[in-house]
Amino acid sequence: MVHPDLSPRRTSALPPGTDPRRNRELTPGETLTGAQVGPLLDALSNLRANPLAYAAEQHPDHEFLPLTTVIRTWEQQGVDCAAWHTGYADLTTRYGDLGLTQFLPPDRFLVAVSSTRQQAFGGFHHPNQGYRHLQMVALVTAYGDMNAEPSELAVLDLLRGYAHDCLHYGSARRYQWRDGEVVRTQYGINYRSAEGRSYSARDKEGAESTRNLGVVMEGACDREARSITRAAADTHAITEPAGLDRYAYRDVTGSLTEGDVAALAAGVPGEGPEHTLYLSSMGRYQATVNGRYGRFLDRIGGPEASGLHSTILAAMISGDMRGLCAWLDGRFGPGAFAALFMTPSYLALAS
Repeated sequence: MVHPDLSPRRTSALPPGTDPRRNRELTPGETLTGAQVGPLLDALSNLRANPLAYAAEQHPDHEFLPLTTVIRTWEQQGVDCAAWHTGYADLTTRYGDLGLTQFLPPDRFLVAVSSTRQQAFGGFHHPNQGYRHLQMVALVTAYGDMNAEPSELAVLDLLRGYAHDCLHYGSARRYQWRDGEVVRTQYGINYRSAEGRSYSARDKEGAESTRNLGVVMEGACDREARSITRAAADTHAITEPAGLDRYAYRDVTGSLTEGDVAALAAGVPGEGPEHTLYLSSMGRYQATVNGRYGRFLDRIGGPEASGLHSTILAAMISGDMRGLCAWLDGRFGPGAFAALFMTPSYLALAS
């Protein structure tokens, strides 16, 4: 098997006694490598210095608030946020079992709760949002009409988003300083050469399953996040609403059907242009990420799909590939990881 490194490295060229994690300049799983760690750390610190300013730059029409402020404000407005608290408790247990014990800080999970744009529609599939690894911040929008009162579905959507982005935040990463830029050479179980060559190729258009490690990890994050959200909804008897919100409920709980995806692909008209685009984006994400990842687990994991899923998540968090490689080798023979995922161009054997 050809692989750059199977075990995690948590060393760098930082001066003795220096621990940037104390100042929250790095996430718990990040490692700086190479000879020029000083400029690398300075660049990351500058990128991460002011998350609210970054949010305003990316979405000038929206007002962003830290997660804890949003939950507290919603509860003061009479919104039942019990599902959020239940889901968070579940998250801490599940992720702890996987090796993740430090979660995305609430002041770096920024939620847009209002917009100057009329008919602005928020939620998990809002454009240009999610976790930004260089800025170490997640930008999200509250589900629904952003200028209306939040619903219990908005609480579930927020839980799904936080549970999802905590896994991105907590996954192993390695950075290098190259030609005056920050270069990410590892993210979870995925690798990129310092020259920019990716370990795995993109899936072909219309692919049913996936062999792309980016899709595998995105799907793994969302599968776990939706499982947490579904359990919280069940605990608090939050049931599927009528109307178009049924798609969002099925989305956050992982219960979209093939018929739903077909309907969304055909173009379900929303309650305004942004809502219509949102529904289309939901359908594409289900088809190209969650659907492909689910079929990947079924085909590669078979009756042990659940175990494969947990093994992938644990490897993403630790950066240690040995457990995942052993799992795959035991079922498909030596070198299974490379055989499944590596594109020849990663080793510059093909252009």
